[in-house]
Amino acid sequence: MALQSLVERIEHAFAPIRHVLKPILSDPSTMAVWALLVGASVGVLWWDVRKRNRALPSLMKGVWTLVVLYSGPFGLAVYRYAGRTQIDRDSLWRRGFRSTAHCYSGCGAGEIVGFAVLAGLLALESTVLTALGTFALAYLFGYALTVGPLMQEGVGFGRAVLDALYSETPSITVMEVTAIGTDLLLASQAKMTDPLFWGALALSLSVGFVFAFPINAALVYFGVKEGMKNPAEMGGDRHGGRERATD
Repeated sequence: MALQSLVERIEHAFAPIRHVLKPILSDPSTMAVWALLVGASVGVLWWDVRKRNRALPSLMKGVWTLVVLYSGPFGLAVYRYAGRTQIDRDSLWRRGFRSTAHCYSGCGAGEIVGFAVLAGLLALESTVLTALGTFALAYLFGYALTVGPLMQEGVGFGRAVLDALYSETPSITVMEVTAIGTDLLLASQAKMTDPLFWGALALSLSVGFVFAFPINAALVYFGVKEGMKNPAEMGGDRHGGRERATD
């Protein structure tokens, strides 16, 4: 009863925002324009990686591809600010953005799979089951993207899992509470064939990123997470990085 009452109060508080966003996200033309923006953004990303940023590790190339697929021009802007070898200097904010992007790439995949399978293909009518299942997949994907690289570096499975739980749980939790909450608030009754289903999912992913960013920046600041390596150090010397940027 208490949980249901809390949910109802939240829905009531955000009703004006939902009233504005639902018609926009339900419009097929909106989704068509968004798809074009995402496609163009991915094209720009891949061109930049191929021409100027080949030094980036394969993992980060995959991370940035997923980030841009999820968030289009917003994801591309984050990449240009924090992920290229041509950045002038590293900073806490850039490290926070890279850490969030790494977390986002895995969690976003889990969220997409969760909603597509549970709410879409299986058409579960229970909001609670959909939310719990999507949470579980987001955690699984998010942790896997940390555990896998650690094990490749020679860390044992048990230690890698503990490190992932310690360093990733706060940011994953905040990201998924806000992302899944946004999606359910806007499209809990939408079918997989409805533009609203995909529009709300796309918006919710970026909302999760925005809310998780300060958490990741704080975790990096306090040493809980190391943060992803400065990409400028991957492209040879800094002068050489600038020369490549003008080719």
